[in-house]
Amino acid sequence: MNPYKIAAVSFMAATLLVTGMHVASAQGAAQCGNQPNMWNALVELRNARLALERASADKGGYRVQAIQWADKAIHETERGCAFANGQ
Repeated sequence: MNPYKIAAVSFMAATLLVTGMHVASAQGAAQCGNQPNMWNALVELRNARLALERASADKGGYRVQAIQWADKAIHETERGCAFANGQ
């Protein structure tokens, strides 16, 4: 895979995550083992994925790759929440 493509998608994902962070509800954080940062990340990753789904066209393959990486990041964050919950 093109290293510039990896860097571009990684930068986009990190930017979406960092700029979109906000305070989570107590209930949401509780669902994630009382880890508000993990809960915030999960919410924002899901929002980013929705935005990518709504984006037009394929953007040279970058959009599809970003969606796949968002799915992976969501899955790993959910696993972290499950671990924090003792599951």
